[in-house]
Amino acid sequence: MPEDQVDTAREQDIQAVSRTAQILGLFGPETPELSVAETTRRLGLNRTTVHRYFSSMVSSGLLERVEDSALVRPGRSILQLGSFVLGQQRIIQMAPAYLRELALDIKVSIVLSLWGASGPVVSLVEEADHPTLVTVRVGSQLALNSSQAKVFLAFLPDQFHADRLTGSLPEPQRTEIRRRVETIRQAGMSSDVNHRGICVLAAPVFAAAGICATIAAVGTERMLPASLDSREAVALKAACKRLTKEMGGTWPGTTGEE
Repeated sequence: MPEDQVDTAREQDIQAVSRTAQILGLFGPETPELSVAETTRRLGLNRTTVHRYFSSMVSSGLLERVEDSALVRPGRSILQLGSFVLGQQRIIQMAPAYLRELALDIKVSIVLSLWGASGPVVSLVEEADHPTLVTVRVGSQLALNSSQAKVFLAFLPDQFHADRLTGSLPEPQRTEIRRRVETIRQAGMSSDVNHRGICVLAAPVFAAAGICATIAAVGTERMLPASLDSREAVALKAACKRLTKEMGGTWPGTTGEE
């Protein structure tokens, strides 16, 4: 394709994204629904253009049509995104007390990760007061074979997305991770010891929309037993269940009353 056509296509894409954002930006507490006429008036676009954008955004799930009317409102995709963002904000506010309690109790570093574009991202770290310190840098992108990634993969609401991610891995790593994910789904948490003797116990935290974070205990094998029946693992799982309850989520296999 000639360079001038490429530039034109790129400009059109940018304009489409900009207009989509403008339409979504019109919604708010005072404007829960929109009509073509109102959108046309407020954005200065013609009716045909607004009709076209409405149709495209409805097809993609960004908008949905209001029953028995010509109005539209934010669609399921937007509501899911909003719920996800609010959940991340809430857990970042609520989790530090749980991390401090765990670090004091089991004397190892405690790490909370949120799901990023293609895997967990370390978002909070509480370091233990211990002569031997094993820690992780905030902002680190964790690999798909990490304990916290496997916990996310086990409980992501969109398991097709999880399968696509693991499907990009080479064999035999892909088969091994999928086997471990199924084990984690049954046990409710993960335990891994790497070649350097670092043990990681990881468990999920759920909000109303599903898994919203993972919390991991990180230490050497001498500091942190790898057994899922250990005192440390039980303490981690209990903390994640309490935080899940506070987040309005439900731990798998429970009624949400634990």
